[in-house]
Amino acid sequence: MSESSYTIQQIAEQLNIGSFKVKYDTLISTLLIDSRSVISPETSLFFAIQAHRNGHEFISDAYASGIRSFVISDPAYADLYPDANFLLVNDVQQALQQLAAGHRSRFNLDVIAITGSNGKTVVKEWLYQLLAADFNIVRSPKSFNSQLGVPLSVWQISSEHTLGIFEAGISKSDEMTQLAAIIQPATGILTNIREAHAEGFASPKDKLLEKLKLFKDIKLFIYSPDYTTGVAVKDLPGERKFSWSTTVKADLEILFVEPIKGRNYIRARYKDEEIECLIPFSDRASVENGIICWATLLAMGYSPEEADLRLEKLTAVNMRLTLKHGINQCSVIDDSYSADISSLAIALDFLRLQNQHVIRTLILSDLYETGKSDKDLYTEIAGLLKQKQVGRLIGIGEHISAFAGLFELESSFYESTQDFIQNFPAMHFSNETILVKGARRFEFERISKLLTQKIHDTVMEIDLNALANNLKYYKAKLKPGVKVMAMVKAFSYGSGSFEIANLLQYQKVDYLAVAYADEGISLRKAGITMPIMVMSPEPSAFEAIVKHKLEPELYNMDILKSFIDFLPDTQFSYPVHLKIDTGMHRLGFEEPDLPDLLPVLRLEEKIRIVSAFSHLAASEDAQQDEFTAYQLQRYNTMAATIRAELGYDFIRHISNTSAITRHPDAQLDMVRIGIGLYGFDSGIKGNSGLHTVGVLKTTITQIKKVGPLETIGYGRRGSLPGGGTIATVKIGYADGYRRSFGNGVGKMLVDGKAAPTVGSIAMDMCMLDITGIDAKTGDEVIVFNDQLTIGDLAEQIGTIPYEILTNISQRVKRVYFYE
Repeated sequence: MSESSYTIQQIAEQLNIGSFKVKYDTLISTLLIDSRSVISPETSLFFAIQAHRNGHEFISDAYASGIRSFVISDPAYADLYPDANFLLVNDVQQALQQLAAGHRSRFNLDVIAITGSNGKTVVKEWLYQLLAADFNIVRSPKSFNSQLGVPLSVWQISSEHTLGIFEAGISKSDEMTQLAAIIQPATGILTNIREAHAEGFASPKDKLLEKLKLFKDIKLFIYSPDYTTGVAVKDLPGERKFSWSTTVKADLEILFVEPIKGRNYIRARYKDEEIECLIPFSDRASVENGIICWATLLAMGYSPEEADLRLEKLTAVNMRLTLKHGINQCSVIDDSYSADISSLAIALDFLRLQNQHVIRTLILSDLYETGKSDKDLYTEIAGLLKQKQVGRLIGIGEHISAFAGLFELESSFYESTQDFIQNFPAMHFSNETILVKGARRFEFERISKLLTQKIHDTVMEIDLNALANNLKYYKAKLKPGVKVMAMVKAFSYGSGSFEIANLLQYQKVDYLAVAYADEGISLRKAGITMPIMVMSPEPSAFEAIVKHKLEPELYNMDILKSFIDFLPDTQFSYPVHLKIDTGMHRLGFEEPDLPDLLPVLRLEEKIRIVSAFSHLAASEDAQQDEFTAYQLQRYNTMAATIRAELGYDFIRHISNTSAITRHPDAQLDMVRIGIGLYGFDSGIKGNSGLHTVGVLKTTITQIKKVGPLETIGYGRRGSLPGGGTIATVKIGYADGYRRSFGNGVGKMLVDGKAAPTVGSIAMDMCMLDITGIDAKTGDEVIVFNDQLTIGDLAEQIGTIPYEILTNISQRVKRVYFYE
């Protein structure tokens, strides 16, 4: 018998209930509280928990799945299934906790317990990453930290484990003692004490004292005095204490935090010496969580140097809003990770940011642990929905349903997620933006799956926060009053259409620029109202340009006169942009054209010049700075001549992305930001200060061993002279991964290691040499990210980053993240 398995009789004995309706000597290794998550029914024990739904109601489903062992509190159900085992208890949840605590006591295991208001899951996952090399770790799945989640987590312990990391969350007084008895920690970590989970506590101190019960008998306590206000150090738990702080003296005293390339460099004083580490994240919460992990490593005896090396390799834990393409031309925002008023407000702001559909729909579950009464809570939410202009509400849960009358908008209510799913076929979702926001217990991922289009295994992930940060980076370089035009031509450099434009409009960019009228029309239809310049207007598109209030770029006399002739004789002067050629020699009026141009501009009342601009040919290249200065001088001369002739002012702009930082004198009235928004600026060494916006990833379809004499792919061009292992991945030239990447020119990251291409790139797939790399079918493969950059790919095939980005086919689904 496995040490993680018990006979049904042994379980009955542990629960001190004797045997009740035990028919078979069944071996139990899995504890279940959800009848839908059955994997091995013959060894599962189902607990009929009385939660927001009566677990006894799901015994029939569990039985139909093959389960024959149950823990119940209502004896009537035992008579319905005479061939099953039933253990009768007074409190099913308490029985689950008691069984888990007994299991935990069998193992002499060092356990780290984590509690706090925020950051528990991230700290747990990061500690797992940091310590996995030295320990065989058992940890809480996801955020299993509740009265039910903790016993299910602890049940995973076996003798092969050398360290446990479990998180514990509470929502009211008198809950932590039970969790402490189950976890039995040796080390305790308090992340922080904030307003989250305020319900059920008389005061912040009351909440702190309740959380500290988890650490009653621990050997080591890791904390920040910033979060233990009101409790003397001598009264804190732990035979040994290790403190960290950004504000006061502590064992780990943080001196300063400095952002570097989307990461944060942290310097601190420890044991009377200054030490340092690099956290590979830029947001404030990640910095605090990283410091907690740093303190834990040091408290456990790791050297500052080793701690730094490990912290630098941390990877993200996903807690972001996700924007995807949905069914019936819908957009779906998935934000089912957390559910409280603060995160709801943020998510509603992101929903309001989306203008591509007139209808905005919110699917919202009951919210818990808010510190408010139901009436006050849902009254506040009703006001929030009205404020954020939500057009439709679908409420799921008994609590929100009970206050349906508070919501003055189109609404419908369901008591459970399952109830919603059963009614889904009769519902109508079309051309709307849908925010899916629910507490974890409602399993809203099931709803998101119904609403979302199936995504191709090759996806382009777009970090909207990174894009916004890049915009802020450039704005910070501008002189007061300088406007910003954002280039969203070519499908926003391959990154999307309205998804990017919505964010830019929200960020108060002054202008957008597209290449062709149809791009601008698409943005107008998606609800973008800000000014849009069309850089290559065609006479056949003039009618659509005027209809959708787009502003054309006019670059020679033919296009100028054609547009004037098209415009009706009205009192309105249509806004246009004048392109001046100062040395690029593509499009634009040159100095010899001015004698013919100026009289037309002076006398023609149908148009009004809102901007006159030119394009720098080599603003990123220091060797071409003299020519850049020449272009700027020519532009200023021509712009001044045009302004004097017109008798009115217009916006002057010549700076592109690289010129913003390299040529501040060229900022003039407005700058145009293009590829810099997406994290690449060839005028900045190493793109310092910019964030990577796009990650292109695919998956492994198949892995094969090949011999030294075998060939690979079309034309038999590929081979591994010494033999080895190849992986076929789901990306090819139809996805934008060009054929020139073939035969070892291109590389992708598999398990973080560079794997060169082998043979020719096919239409839908290609092969990689993964000899010596630990990989399996279905594993993620990175085509480019912040480590293997678009600049690296461009260098591989002798092109520029623009081409790499814009080549990505639109059949590659874009998924947008927002924090």
